[in-house]
Amino acid sequence: MEFANTNNTLLQSLGIETVTLEKDLVVMTMPVDHRTHQPLGYLHGGASVALAETAASVGACLHVDLEQFHVFGIEINANHVKSKREGIVTAKAKPIHVGRSNMVWEINIVDEEDQLICISRCTVAVVPKKSK
Repeated sequence: MEFANTNNTLLQSLGIETVTLEKDLVVMTMPVDHRTHQPLGYLHGGASVALAETAASVGACLHVDLEQFHVFGIEINANHVKSKREGIVTAKAKPIHVGRSNMVWEINIVDEEDQLICISRCTVAVVPKKSK
């Protein structure tokens, strides 16, 4: 399942794939491999944050008319609670607040055994497109 064309994007570079696209739940996966490792061979925290923001931003897109609005991540935080060397991590993003001008999403990233790897919160702005 794809949200949009991911060719030549960070999603393609990191191997991020969409599993579920619903207004109240976005699920995406990412491999833990050479593309997402830090120099010591563990999952890079920045890769986890990229996965989290991607899931939140895609979720926000499901709540707006993309012909009329842009969505942009404007703030994200993350607590990395467990390390991982290989396998797959899964982001599960759920909205906490859906407003007209901003949204707040909670994203839990778990491993194959549903162990929490990272918990994140992302604020997304909803910005009207300028008329031409």
